[in-house]
Amino acid sequence: MAYRKTPAVQSRLDAAREHLVAQATSVVAESGWANASVTAVAAAAGMSVGSVYQHFPSKGALAVEVFRRASGREVEVLAEVLRDAGGDPVERLAHGVRVFARRAMERRGLAHALLAAPTEQAVARERLEFRRRYRDVFAEVIREGIAGGQLPPQDPDVTAAALTGAIGEVLVDPLSDPAADDAEHLVAELVAMSLRCAGARTAG
Repeated sequence: MAYRKTPAVQSRLDAAREHLVAQATSVVAESGWANASVTAVAAAAGMSVGSVYQHFPSKGALAVEVFRRASGREVEVLAEVLRDAGGDPVERLAHGVRVFARRAMERRGLAHALLAAPTEQAVARERLEFRRRYRDVFAEVIREGIAGGQLPPQDPDVTAAALTGAIGEVLVDPLSDPAADDAEHLVAELVAMSLRCAGARTAG
């Protein structure tokens, strides 16, 4: 007869897994994917290497979970901002880009890991899906702007994909350079560039 975990045992396992993912995320943000070995993560979490493998079959599986959690949260924040800001779609687009860029600059290590840092193939595949999700939330507000006449006719998906790629590319160097300190200038330039890309009549 198969052993069934009691609710208390399952709760402890779930809490240990959450702690492990949180510590792995911190290691990735501090040291990048290449240095987030199972040994390093286990040490940060105060666990044995064997305990890590009880929760994840491989370093790759743990890395994918870290990426999914962290990137998923960023997409959720952007979607909430774009949908909840209210008012003019152009203003919402500007606000969304502003929030995204500021969050990235405030958490540079993690943002660089999510956007550009070299990683293994499984995480690289997740990164592509991450970009598609960003494209979709940008496309939604661009589509509203076209429908309301605030933005010129265009393919929302193409513009949103261009924005997603351009914003990530602009952020790569500042995120990897601890000396880059003019964050507000960068944010303002990204917002202006995004509005030009979408064909907004004003810079907001």
